[in-house]
Amino acid sequence: MQNLIVILGTNASGKSELGIRLANHLGGEIVSADSRQVYRGLDLGSGKITPAQAGTVKHHLIDVADLSDYFSLAQYQRAAYSAIDSISGSGRRPLLVGGTGLYISAIVAGYELVEVPPNDPLRTELEGLPLPQLVARLEKADPAAASRIDKGNRRRLIRAIEIAAGGGTHTTAHQSSPRYNCLQLGLTWPREILEQRIEQRLRDRLANGMIEEVAGLRARGVPDLRLEKLGLEYRYITRFLRGELATLDDLRRELGIAIRQFAKGQITWFKRDRRILWLDPFGDYFQEACDRVREWEAG
Repeated sequence: MQNLIVILGTNASGKSELGIRLANHLGGEIVSADSRQVYRGLDLGSGKITPAQAGTVKHHLIDVADLSDYFSLAQYQRAAYSAIDSISGSGRRPLLVGGTGLYISAIVAGYELVEVPPNDPLRTELEGLPLPQLVARLEKADPAAASRIDKGNRRRLIRAIEIAAGGGTHTTAHQSSPRYNCLQLGLTWPREILEQRIEQRLRDRLANGMIEEVAGLRARGVPDLRLEKLGLEYRYITRFLRGELATLDDLRRELGIAIRQFAKGQITWFKRDRRILWLDPFGDYFQEACDRVREWEAG
């Protein structure tokens, strides 16, 4: 199997910057592993790289879908496989970089996925159910998926039930055919420091126009229901624009809490994979990453 370097981590960990530095150092290109950055128009809210960063190294699977489209995990996997193989075929180094654990696992583990299209009537029914009922529905429909999924994540619960109803099964460990020999390098920080980084990044994005980005999407006709499903930043800013959060301070506080909780979920997901080598955030983690790559390639 061909080699694939994976740089992963939590929100505000610095993984994107590390990925860019490592790609430049190794003569590589980056395949994004972010479930929102595939969509055009989601820039500040998704933490998309800046034009300046994009000019330093080639990125793949950013801005490849319209918000009116549904971009499934299976579509992502196919596109990522194609990008990785194309990069390798051109003599460059592919690096998979991102924080969407399911996307990363789909590539690293080689999930055998069944393409199940959205079922709007079923989704409408499920949207009205409380979390305990969603969990019970999934446990009955696909016990393997229920044993692995984040039971506090409505979107993932609904999608897993939808997949089961469509005749497929959710991604489970025994349905895997790995295609790559992966080196997974993780980056995060102790809780107190990570929370400070999350807070500062949130303030910076709000100051740089994240609210205006969401307002612009609404003005162009993107429905609020769609925005609510595009992640925490779009969900809470949409609620702010509707007046459900009274002040900017309310938005910053509530969104900050939600992002910190999400980061905890990311850590929980990644910590399940004991193959991930965690870099020391207080040291020269770029040099450490280079050393890890060199040792790995030397066998």
